[in-house]
Amino acid sequence: QVQLVESGGGLVQAGGSLRLSCAASGRSFKNSAMGWFRQPPGKEREFVAVISWVDNWSRYSDSVKGRFTISRDNAKNAVYLQMNGLRPEDTAVYFCAAADVFAVRVSEFEYWGQGTQVTVSS
Repeated sequence: QVQLVESGGGLVQAGGSLRLSCAASGRSFKNSAMGWFRQPPGKEREFVAVISWVDNWSRYSDSVKGRFTISRDNAKNAVYLQMNGLRPEDTAVYFCAAADVFAVRVSEFEYWGQGTQVTVSS
């Protein structure tokens, strides 16, 4: 059974940092693109960042570029999201996802975690 399990969420003040982790099990994701998405309260799920299986090439949404960094450890079957300079508008449930293509659309990701809550207070 394929599982993606996120951890590292929590409550932080504006300007603070958090590091999210996603542990994958059930299959190897070393040849998959791994992504982070978020869903703010009352809004649709949106793309945050993705990292490829080749050369760790990454892409970010404009809203997090320069503040968030995605990374992966294929040996551990894990992906991470370092979030610095957090803002109240970053408050959301953050999801880890995996896709067999380099993608940014929700519909292109086949595997999803259950999400971890990130709350940024002003």
